[in-house]
Amino acid sequence: MIERETKLTSSTATENAKRDITATKSTISGIQEHRSRFSDPFIVMLVAGLCCLLWGSAYPSIKLGYVAFHILPEDIASKYVFAGYRFSLAGILLLLLYRVGFRRKLKLSGRELASLSILGVLQTGLQYMFFYVGVANTTGVKGSIMNATTTFFSVVLAHFIYKNDKLSRNKIMGCVLGFIGVIIVNFHADLLTFSFSFTGEGFIIMAALVFSITAIYAKRLTAVIDVMMITGVSLLVGGLVLTLLGLSLGGQVTHFTWESTLNLVYLALLSSVAFCLWNLLLKYNKVGRVSVYNFLIPIFGALLSALFLGETIWELKNLVALILVSVGIYLVNRVRSLQMTKSR
Repeated sequence: MIERETKLTSSTATENAKRDITATKSTISGIQEHRSRFSDPFIVMLVAGLCCLLWGSAYPSIKLGYVAFHILPEDIASKYVFAGYRFSLAGILLLLLYRVGFRRKLKLSGRELASLSILGVLQTGLQYMFFYVGVANTTGVKGSIMNATTTFFSVVLAHFIYKNDKLSRNKIMGCVLGFIGVIIVNFHADLLTFSFSFTGEGFIIMAALVFSITAIYAKRLTAVIDVMMITGVSLLVGGLVLTLLGLSLGGQVTHFTWESTLNLVYLALLSSVAFCLWNLLLKYNKVGRVSVYNFLIPIFGALLSALFLGETIWELKNLVALILVSVGIYLVNRVRSLQMTKSR
């Protein structure tokens, strides 16, 4: 009797082991298939292009949102509430995806939560205090080009922080070309009169600088916390900060119609979807291979602003600025890509 029970136990254990091995092989096969799909050059191009298109569409979408919600140009407090609603919703969507879609626990230590809260206050809260006001006080075309300074700020900061990411001749050339493009776009069509508003173009540059600085802090957090958790919590915290700040200053977002609500939902989904897709690409590809597509953002931003806002893009100075900024960003990312390839 004992011998029979032993045989049954052994047989059951063997069957369980076989099932575990089969399940493991299936999981590995699924991961490899997923990796090969997102490593395919054509898929990388399509997905990265979609992300840049979504981010570029934020400029006209925010301006259209101001109109749909009847937010006046001088009503800064209501702009903060609008931004707060957007990022709070985006954070909630990401955390729901993390918990339900990926079936992971929303668990953080007190120290991790404090770190993410600081990131949310600075990267989402402070950055978009500048950004939303800046977008309201400049054109979508100029705003999208001005915000491209994020890349150049990141390159300069990396030179002083990371030993393996120093400025090179081509990086310097890329930064110089980009900044020349930024300067040119602030001239009038005759290229003789310079037009620059501190609360317009200046705030866009400040937002780019804040993002570049906080991105370094976020990069350090990715070593110990899941990227989706980092972004979801920081967006939610930053969104709540913006909402409370705007409400305390007397701001409000009313006039909820189908048009205005869809605009708000689109802006929230824009942040969530683009982030998830971009990080899938970064997970299965080299950073340089993906980041080279960043030069599409100012192009899409300018084109969509011209399309939906009726702004002029075909002026010589806009075209020259777009070309210089795009080439500059391409040079910077191309150098990074080549360096990473050589290091491997």
